Amino acid sequence: MTAIPEPPSGTDSTPRTQRFERCYRALYAPVSAYVLRRVASPEAAAEIVAETFLTLWRRLDDAPTGDGMRPWTYGIARHVIANHLRGERRRTALTDRLVTDFARVMQQLPDPADSVTDRSHLRAALAQLSERDQELLRLVAWEGLTNDEIAVVLDVRVAAVRLRLHRARRRLASAMDAMNDVKHTAADGQVKEQREHQRQSPVAEGTR
Repeated sequence: MTAIPEPPSGTDSTPRTQRFERCYRALYAPVSAYVLRRVASPEAAAEIVAETFLTLWRRLDDAPTGDGMRPWTYGIARHVIANHLRGERRRTALTDRLVTDFARVMQQLPDPADSVTDRSHLRAALAQLSERDQELLRLVAWEGLTNDEIAVVLDVRVAAVRLRLHRARRRLASAMDAMNDVKHTAADGQVKEQREHQRQSPVAEGTR
């Protein structure tokens, strides 16, 4: 949780700070409940509540007094929630775009048809890589940067970028292959189980 902001310097800062602290103590629980009923993630809710009270501090001079303070603060929280949800939608859209772009990049790998047919597997495989590998692949697929440009971003030599990118692609391909092996093994197990069940079923017994 974000700490209560420090008051600005000035002779009138103490009464303002005291008012904010009273509002914070009185409204923290109801505002938190308001946000939690509208946001699924507790972590996101905590950020929204913190941003709400930061906004309250900045706009405290415009805030009403008495019973009007709580609905006014709810209004702030509502706008913060709306901004959060818009950001989530943008992130989801960008993630979908990233996965599509990665599918195109992965065409450089041997046998790409087996590597990019399942987007959910690609997401999961990417998540298994180190943050450095993920960022490197994002710079290629998402930002569309050249090796020279990536070298500037990462402050390394171009040769190092080539080597790291080659290794990152290989690690991603290995992760995809491992996930495909697990998928195929599970599918084979299901087929065997179904065949065994059919062999032992009363209908199968009657046909012998």
